[in-house]
Amino acid sequence: MDSYVVFGNPIGHSKSPVIHRLFAEQTGEQLSYTTLLAPLEDFDNCALGFFTSGLGANVTVPFKEEAYRLADRLTERAQRAGAVNLLSKLDDGTLLGDNSDGEGLVRDLTVNYGLQLAGQRILLLGAGGAVRGVLEPLLEQGPAALVIANRTLDKAELLAQAFAELGPVTAAGFEELTEPFDLIINATSASLAGDLPPIAASLIKPGVTHCYDMMYGKEPTPFMRWASEHGAAAALDGFGMLVEQAAVAFEFWRGVRPDTAPVLKALREQLAR
Repeated sequence: MDSYVVFGNPIGHSKSPVIHRLFAEQTGEQLSYTTLLAPLEDFDNCALGFFTSGLGANVTVPFKEEAYRLADRLTERAQRAGAVNLLSKLDDGTLLGDNSDGEGLVRDLTVNYGLQLAGQRILLLGAGGAVRGVLEPLLEQGPAALVIANRTLDKAELLAQAFAELGPVTAAGFEELTEPFDLIINATSASLAGDLPPIAASLIKPGVTHCYDMMYGKEPTPFMRWASEHGAAAALDGFGMLVEQAAVAFEFWRGVRPDTAPVLKALREQLAR
């Protein structure tokens, strides 16, 4: 049977095997999909060992940059992102690397949550790999402005310069921001530590601003709670992004696009339990 994995460290918490099992049941595809705990110091040998017989892999924290270097070929968006979350073994045995994070995010925002991104003022919090992976797809949507805010301004400025040709992207320090945005996306890892990025409540226009956290959990994240407390039109989590980027991978490997809505519904019910 065709085999696929998700590499990560830690990896026991991953929902990817459940997602891909549901996709396979829905589409009638025969495959196995498991987790693989890769050693922190030896991702390459672990991955190459899997690909002696395996056909495809998702890659999560902290190996996306290692996967980028390991791939023999890269899609244009993976090249620009400098990170790979999706590997596929081609017919000639070489590895193709792609980055589906941005496509997953945009699809979650526009399809699952019904948001319009064209002409909107968007604020992206953070300047790490998560931001780098979603900048191109967000700019393709035609926002009026996209601001990257980060504690270390230099990192945000470097990113803004790297993507400047794709649209109206600028950089700012957290403390510089006072005017409201239409959409605020938290791509920092602050939620994992129960923290908040140091941003002003004035960035939320009550009843208008939508706030989206790339993280998710059984309970609303600290960022989502902050958004709700300050009157955001909606406080949204990144669970749908996880499912949507998985659907991109599934189609990439199997040539058939799964319907994400029933899978997302089933997983949300499972998470609530």
